[in-house]
Amino acid sequence: MITALATGGGLADLWTQPFMRNAFVAGLPIAALAGLVGYFMVLRSQVFSGDALSHVAFTGALGALAFGIDPRVGLFVATIGVGLALGLLGLHGRADDVVIGTVFAWVLGLGVLALSVYATSGRSATDGAAGARVLFGSIFGLDAAQAWVAAAVALTLIALVLVLARPLLFASLSEAVAAARGVPVRALGVALLALVGATAAEATQAVGALLLLGLLSAPAGAAQQLSTRPYVAMGLSSGLSVSAMALGLIVSYVVPKVPPSFAIVAVASAFYGGALLLARRRRSLVRGGPVQRVERSRQPA
Repeated sequence: MITALATGGGLADLWTQPFMRNAFVAGLPIAALAGLVGYFMVLRSQVFSGDALSHVAFTGALGALAFGIDPRVGLFVATIGVGLALGLLGLHGRADDVVIGTVFAWVLGLGVLALSVYATSGRSATDGAAGARVLFGSIFGLDAAQAWVAAAVALTLIALVLVLARPLLFASLSEAVAAARGVPVRALGVALLALVGATAAEATQAVGALLLLGLLSAPAGAAQQLSTRPYVAMGLSSGLSVSAMALGLIVSYVVPKVPPSFAIVAVASAFYGGALLLARRRRSLVRGGPVQRVERSRQPA
């Protein structure tokens, strides 16, 4: 794998490399999940909570490493646990900025403590790159078993999101009406934050804790610029996220000096920038359409 990454290669032999097959097996379902969860996160203006949970992922993984536990266990336990706590502490299952900021600072402090314990333990000498993998992702380092486990977890979480999608959309778009109709608004808000936490743990394996917010928010933001229809936007968000994952992996393979996590998030950000320009262009055309021109011509000089 190291030789292949060092020399690079064309697209013709991409599928002959086991590490690339494993990256696609794990990466595409993770990206589809990030797009779906990210759509609800953006729709409910909870991007800050996603940012906080990305730092929780780093702290959880380092804490697990400090005690000799599989970092994936620390990732999921910490992110889901803090996601649930944010939802329970917030109003109607929505964590407010004060709660998120307080938890954010507390978690970063724990992360510094975990890093100190891990750095001074004998375990860091045997796996000194573990912290870097958590921060920046290690999707090219997944073996076949890890890739299939990651894909299975992502597909399970996607199924949960789809089950909750309809009532969660109702609660997100019209919270008061949903509550009056008996929809468990608070429980849905808490469940969503737990799903955001689980998605953060999953996506950390692909793009790392520092960059996972880009994969969660950029495709979702692009989808909201392109469509106001919720289910269409959900599909667009997931599709754009999967496309960013695939294109980013290909770019990183063809240009080995480009890390996969950077390439993936860069493509996702480019999608958002393109969608923003397209939406502005569309709005300017609507404002300058025939009805507006007629109305302006009728105004007195």
